[in-house]
Amino acid sequence: MIVLKKYKKIVLLVAVMMSGVFFISTDYNKYFEISKNLEIFANMYKELNTAYVDEIDPAKLMRTGIDAMLESLDPYTNYISEAEMEGFKLQITGKYGGIGAGIRKTKERDYVVITEPYEGFPAHKAGLQAGDMIISIAGKSAKDKTTKEVSNILKGAPGDEVTFTVRRPGTPKDFEVTVTREEVKIPNVPYSGMIDDETAYITLTTFSERAGKNVADALQKLQKDNEVKSVILDLRGNGGGLLKEAVNLSNVFIDKGEEVVTTRSRSVENDRSFRTLNKPMDLEVPLVVLIDASSASASEIVSGVMQDLDRGILIGQESFGKGLVQNTREVGYGSKLKLTTAKYYIPSGRCIQAVNYKDGKSTTIKDSLRTEFKTRNGRSVFDGAGVKPDIEVEIEELSNIARTLVRKNIIFDYATEYKQRNAEIAPAKAYTFSETDFKDFERFLNERDHSYDTASEKELKQLEEKAKKENYYDAIKTDLEAMTRKIDADKKKDLYKHKKQITHLLEQEIIKRYYFQKGSIEADLDDDPYIEAALKVLKDPNRYKSILK
Repeated sequence: MIVLKKYKKIVLLVAVMMSGVFFISTDYNKYFEISKNLEIFANMYKELNTAYVDEIDPAKLMRTGIDAMLESLDPYTNYISEAEMEGFKLQITGKYGGIGAGIRKTKERDYVVITEPYEGFPAHKAGLQAGDMIISIAGKSAKDKTTKEVSNILKGAPGDEVTFTVRRPGTPKDFEVTVTREEVKIPNVPYSGMIDDETAYITLTTFSERAGKNVADALQKLQKDNEVKSVILDLRGNGGGLLKEAVNLSNVFIDKGEEVVTTRSRSVENDRSFRTLNKPMDLEVPLVVLIDASSASASEIVSGVMQDLDRGILIGQESFGKGLVQNTREVGYGSKLKLTTAKYYIPSGRCIQAVNYKDGKSTTIKDSLRTEFKTRNGRSVFDGAGVKPDIEVEIEELSNIARTLVRKNIIFDYATEYKQRNAEIAPAKAYTFSETDFKDFERFLNERDHSYDTASEKELKQLEEKAKKENYYDAIKTDLEAMTRKIDADKKKDLYKHKKQITHLLEQEIIKRYYFQKGSIEADLDDDPYIEAALKVLKDPNRYKSILK
């Protein structure tokens, strides 16, 4: 028996030693592979730059290689060059050095266009307007430059000047504008106010620095000036940001010491738990959080926490489903690597990541693989997808004609012309696009290409092609032509068939020209199906309580 025990110990010792050799061998092989491939890559890069038949841009070649490598992982792991740091800084802090304007490039134009000068910042103070095309910057042509390329040039150190040539629709000659860059700070709470005598409304667009405090300050001011009996927090379109601000915002409505989120990474020692640290502002006020398919990351943490702790009701659409955490690493020369380091889990224990990534390819998590969890009050919630609202709001999809008017910049361009002809309009909440205005828009539309193919037309064309291949076309030709004519005739009615939707889009774009982002949000509150649904449940205390229980 003693001999057998001794034999077992020897076998165990050998097994442990062998496993150690295996681990050492595995690590050696891993690091050898890394070293070998780095050497191959460096040699290949050197040979291409030395001997390739045409001149090569070394930086562009390397960037292509880096981007391709990171694309094999997930969409959130990115290389941020020194030139892109101002844009990254904007995501984190809400601040950057620049002229303070939104810009956009479309297929229909050769030049980048200013879409929105931010109120009170250099572009606005210099008189730049939405619709202005940037023709050149510092004497260099901006033709065919991408939005990203122009943005990188316009950003820079506060105090520095940038001169560019502008082409304004309706103005006969191009003109130069010199703008002094400033630190631009885009507010993450662009609007807060009272929907009615007792309902506060706060919208948060991004989880940049001080997001939690800014929401708390907005709520405190509304409570000071009004008898606030309920709150609507709007996180629609909010793509996330800083995890700590998700914790800080949750803390506005939940108690100190509550666990908001845990992160789990490849190494257990790097797993972390984040709890609220401060005294809450209001634990009792009825709360509705608005979410949609573009609410992601930190927005999903906050909305998920309110749901898991049964602190508020979620209204809208299922959120995006991003349960991944990114951190940055310095990689030299003022550049950074932003990489996915962990997944996050909210209080019920669920992770709302909706997609798995392998070799750069994404696969949606099947319903059959989703696990049930429970909220504090015992309501069922599930992982493997975005946060599902307690009350779903069906939204009207854009019609074919409305989608075309937006995509081809016809709504945008009409608003540009409208602003040139009208020095002022009624206050944002009172403004309406009149019947006379709509007739004028119809005149404008007739001068522009707004053609589009419906799904029906596309299917008819496919049917025609298949019929020709199978020699049935002659038999159905007359019917196909008749159906095409009927669709064409009906399409001519689309402008008035979808008049309400098109008018709303026009009002939004025009109001933004006069009253900026704040005005467009304010004007939209009275005709918002999400807010209508929120008010309906907040005005019915019994229903509100029954949903949470």
